[in-house]
Amino acid sequence: MEKYLYKRTSGNYTLLMAYPAIEAFALSSLGYMWLYKIADVTEGINALRCSTDKLISCKNIESIAFSMSFDFDFMGVFEILEKLNIPLYSKDRNAAHPLVLAGGPVITTNPCPYEAFFDFMIIGDGEDIFPKILEILKNHNKSEALELLKDIEGVYVPGVSSVKKATAELTNVIYTPVLSDNSFFKDTFIIEVSRGCMNRCAFCTASYLNLPFRYYEYNKIIDAIDLVLKYTNKIALLGAQISAHPAFKDIMLYLESKIDAGQQLELGISSLRVDAVTPEMIKILVKGGQKHSTIAIEAASERLRRYINKNLKEEQILNAVKISRENGLKGLKIYSMIGIPTETEEDIKEFVRLGKRIKEENKGFGIEFSFSSFVPKPNTPFQWCERDSIKSLESKQKYLKRELAKFGIQTKFSSIKWDYWQAVLSRAGKDFAPLLVDIYKNGGNIGAYKAALKKSELQINNDFNTEDELFWDFIDIEPGKQLLINEYKRLLKRSFD
Repeated sequence: MEKYLYKRTSGNYTLLMAYPAIEAFALSSLGYMWLYKIADVTEGINALRCSTDKLISCKNIESIAFSMSFDFDFMGVFEILEKLNIPLYSKDRNAAHPLVLAGGPVITTNPCPYEAFFDFMIIGDGEDIFPKILEILKNHNKSEALELLKDIEGVYVPGVSSVKKATAELTNVIYTPVLSDNSFFKDTFIIEVSRGCMNRCAFCTASYLNLPFRYYEYNKIIDAIDLVLKYTNKIALLGAQISAHPAFKDIMLYLESKIDAGQQLELGISSLRVDAVTPEMIKILVKGGQKHSTIAIEAASERLRRYINKNLKEEQILNAVKISRENGLKGLKIYSMIGIPTETEEDIKEFVRLGKRIKEENKGFGIEFSFSSFVPKPNTPFQWCERDSIKSLESKQKYLKRELAKFGIQTKFSSIKWDYWQAVLSRAGKDFAPLLVDIYKNGGNIGAYKAALKKSELQINNDFNTEDELFWDFIDIEPGKQLLINEYKRLLKRSFD
């Protein structure tokens, strides 16, 4: 069952809002659902949702908008296009085919590998420019629309020499517009509290793609919460650095007042900032039914944390765990990373030493280390860094799993081989397009990637340097390439001081 938190409209221009994964994930994707809402309230637009497991069959589709959040989403894009009998390459489509567009973090980070498949792409925040795009689409034919779209900041039409990233002012609070029991987060109201992060960890796209750090007005957040409490008791606060909101404490106290007044509220926060964990915060989360939460430390050694700009002291980490345990949480997941540039054997051993200390000081408290491996991402200071070898990373995984288990610490690891291909895709150029099609046609498993690469004879570049012209340099994005170079060099020097 679905509950719409807005009044829908309809029209003659059919826009298919396509999500390249299953419907459960689509319904829990805040950016995708908010743009769907924008289309669904626009006069003259007939907005339809579809996903890989819920395809809409409609003969008169005039545009298809895809949201790409993950590097491997191209598989779902191709699947939907193929099922709709639409050629994968934009050059193979004619006037009778719909316009195909895309946006999302993957597109903003580096659109180059995907541009052969889309007529245009949204670079950056979509909520302010999407209404302008819709007005053009519904009032003009394909060729006219593409010419007009070139003039909108944040719209990239392949072939244009440059594009400026769109940055929204965050005037209207973004929240889950359609509540559904089919969502991955069943009947949960997700509300964005802030966007971006002031910490600027050197590997992190959430920090660098969303500069400057912004937040919504307190009153608008409260109004949205009051609206949704008529429909559901499940609320989740979203943001890379929620606690940096100047009124974060007041937001939490407002939610606590609802609980104290008898509201059966289920409250969730995506992740706790280590140096901002307080007893009051944890107590409110526990009141809201949260039993476990997450913190991110990335590296166990202070040297490596300093290098990546994760400026945490070990005592701050230990204090966050202690506060969480003493104030009612049952356990914490600790996000960490291996393969960070300059990482040494001693840095890896520090995870074992730190894990042992955490367990000894917090007996009976559940601790899980969740490890990813470093993936260099465009438009971050670490975009030039090499990735550690598969053999080395898998050896580190085995060591950490074995040693941390001795202290009763659970571990989870991302797939090293899939992380490798994520790194390849994240820094790929336009010449990668045929390889993507080949991968899709052959099932998209690891073997398909290897076979496609061998057939293509493309050379994978793992050795970038600051003098290189990068594929994505045509995007005008803050803080700019020279500042990223300066930060990269500053951090490298800092790591050995």
